[in-house]
Amino acid sequence: MDDNKNPFNADDDKIQTESKIKVEDLEESIDNKTDSEEEATEQPKENNDDKYEELNNKYLRLWADYDNYRKRTEKEKQELLKYGASEVLRKILTVLDTFDRAKDSLKDIDNCQTVKDSYELAYKQLTDTLKKVGMEEIEALGKEFNPSEHEAVTQVQTDEFDIDHVAVVVQKGYKLADKVLRPALVGVAKKKENE
Repeated sequence: MDDNKNPFNADDDKIQTESKIKVEDLEESIDNKTDSEEEATEQPKENNDDKYEELNNKYLRLWADYDNYRKRTEKEKQELLKYGASEVLRKILTVLDTFDRAKDSLKDIDNCQTVKDSYELAYKQLTDTLKKVGMEEIEALGKEFNPSEHEAVTQVQTDEFDIDHVAVVVQKGYKLADKVLRPALVGVAKKKENE
């Protein structure tokens, strides 16, 4: 029998041709798939780079905002320290004006009562002004000795006050709100010794 005329040979050729086409399609499909996978891995990498840049920019802006805030608050703090007393001093200037007027009026006065009245007026004005800004005198005389508000400079033998109570105020103490500006210098009572 002739190979060319064999019907099975024709089918074999057809199968081989179809197989070659299928193999070529498969290889092309694999190549296409590999190319698309490479593109897919490059895309997330580009997305990651973009996200990194975006987050980095946000971080830099946030840091700059924080640094500006820190500098601004430091400047405000310095200004507060520098000019914070200006309101108090402005109020005390009225007392200084009163002292100036009293000094001028004393030149032609022979009456001591007028001097005393001028002094009392200026003293009252000063204490009222200091109370307005929150400063107050620490009460000490007759109170139990408190080391956070009183500073003992002496002991006084007396029966007039209880032991460990303030018997003498040498220098007044003052506080601003709850903070002690200057403790009161005091003499503390101790039991009187029999002579």
